[in-house]
Amino acid sequence: MASLGNAFDVDKSKNFSDWYTEITKQAQLCDLRYNVKGFIVFMPWSVSSMKKMYSLFERELEATGHKPALFPALIPEENFLKEKEHVEGFAPDVFWVTEAGGGKLEQKLAMRPTSETAMYKMYSLWIQGLSDLPLKIYQSCQVWRHETKATRPFIRSREFHWIEAHDAFATRGEAEQQVRNDTHTTEKVMHQTLGVPFIYFQRPEWDKFPGAVHTYGADSLMPDGRTIQQPSTHLLGQNFAKPFNVSFTNEKGEKDYCWQTCYGPAISRIYASVISIHGDNKGLILPFEIAPVQVVVIPIQKKGVEAKIVEKAREIAEKLREHGFAAEADETDATPGFKYNYWELKGVPLRVEVGARELESKEFVVARRDTGEKTKVAEKDLPKKVSELGKALSENLRTRADEWFSKQVHSANSMNELGEQLDKGGFVKVSLCSVEMAGKNCADEIKAKTTGDVRGTRFDPEEKPPAGAKCVACGKAAKELVYVARQY
Repeated sequence: MASLGNAFDVDKSKNFSDWYTEITKQAQLCDLRYNVKGFIVFMPWSVSSMKKMYSLFERELEATGHKPALFPALIPEENFLKEKEHVEGFAPDVFWVTEAGGGKLEQKLAMRPTSETAMYKMYSLWIQGLSDLPLKIYQSCQVWRHETKATRPFIRSREFHWIEAHDAFATRGEAEQQVRNDTHTTEKVMHQTLGVPFIYFQRPEWDKFPGAVHTYGADSLMPDGRTIQQPSTHLLGQNFAKPFNVSFTNEKGEKDYCWQTCYGPAISRIYASVISIHGDNKGLILPFEIAPVQVVVIPIQKKGVEAKIVEKAREIAEKLREHGFAAEADETDATPGFKYNYWELKGVPLRVEVGARELESKEFVVARRDTGEKTKVAEKDLPKKVSELGKALSENLRTRADEWFSKQVHSANSMNELGEQLDKGGFVKVSLCSVEMAGKNCADEIKAKTTGDVRGTRFDPEEKPPAGAKCVACGKAAKELVYVARQY
C-alpha cells in the first residue's frame, strides 16, 4: 500500500483540472516521467480496469459477428499513399521508421496512426465472392499519432490504446446498418455499463475522418463542461475499397467493390471519462464491473482477538473470490481510518468491515463507495448482497451522470448568446446555414469568436432548426441545428 498521508481532498467542482492531475497521480493511475515526450506509463490500477473495459467491448463485438485479429504495427509507405485524402489527413501526425539494423530502409514504414491501410491490403486477398461477406474483424491495439496539442494522461497522448473494428459489406445499406449497430455498442457498453452519457453526432463535412463518406461520433462531457470525443464510426463507402481493390464477384458474375465501415472505441480515453464523471472529492468511484478490487475487507482490530479478526477477514475475502468477485483483505498495519481513505481514493465500490462485534454477531457492515450507505449483512448472505449492491452502485453512477448531463444542453440565437452559454459549459444548440463545406466559414467564425467547435448534427433522433431560423454566423436561412462545445 502506498503512503497516502492525509485523505485525498481536492474540490472537483471548483478546479477540475487540478483534481484530475491529482487523482491520476495519487491513485497511481499513470506515471508521466517516461523520457519520451507525450508518452506515459499506465500503472497497474488503471490497466486492470482498462483490461476489463477491453473485455466488455470485445464481448459485444464478438456477439455481433466480429472476429479478433492482430495486424502489424508498421505500415509500408506505399500502402499509406493509396488513398489520397487519407494520407493528406494523417501525414502530419505520422511517426516514420526509416532505419533498421544500422542501415536505411528501402521505403519508410509508418507506425500505424490507424489501420485501414494495413488491414485493407489483406482484405483484398481474403475477399473474393459474396460468400466471403460480410467480413467483420477487430483488433485491440495501440496507435501512434504525433499530437501537437498539449498531452494529458488518458485524454490525449502520442500513443493511445483502443479497439478498431473494420467491416466490409456487399451493399451500402448493410454498411449504413453497421453504423447504427456501432451506436448501439457504444450505448450498451459505455453508457449502460460504464455510466458515461453521450450524444451521437454526424460530423460536419469539414470534420470527417480522412477518406470517409460520413463520420459519426459519440461526444461526452467532462466535469468542467468541455466535450471529449469518444467512440467514432466512419462510413467509408468505397473510398478505400477502390484503391485497395477490396472487391468481390457479385451475383451477375461482375466485379463489385465492397462498402466499408470502421469503428474505434479508445479505451484509454473512455477511462478518462469514467474516472472524471464518477469521481468525487475523496477520489475515484469505479463502476463495479471494472473495479480492479470490487470489495475490500477491512479488519478492525481489538486487543486480544487480533488473529481471529484477521483470519475472518481473509475467510470472507476468499469466499467472495470463490463467488467470482475481485476481493481483497487489507492486512496492513495502518489504522482503519487510513485504510478507509486509501481504498476510497482508489474507488473500490464496496467495503466490508470485520471487528470483534461482527465475530460474535456473524453480521458484517458493508459500505458503498458512492453513497456511504452502510448495511448489516449476515455472513451467509454476503455474496448475494455484494452482487446486489454492486449492481445498485453502477446503476446509481449512471443515473447521477445522466441527471447531470441532461442539464448541460443549452440553446442560443445569436453569437453573443452562444458565447455566454459556452461560458457555462456543455453543449449549445444553434442554427447553422449548412454542415456541408459551404458552412465551414461560419463554423470558423464561431470558433474565432467563442472558441467553440461545431460538433455536428444529432444523429438519433434527428433534429431540425425552427421554421424561419437564421444562421447564427452569417444570417442566411438555416438548414441545420448543430451543437457547439469547447473541446479537449
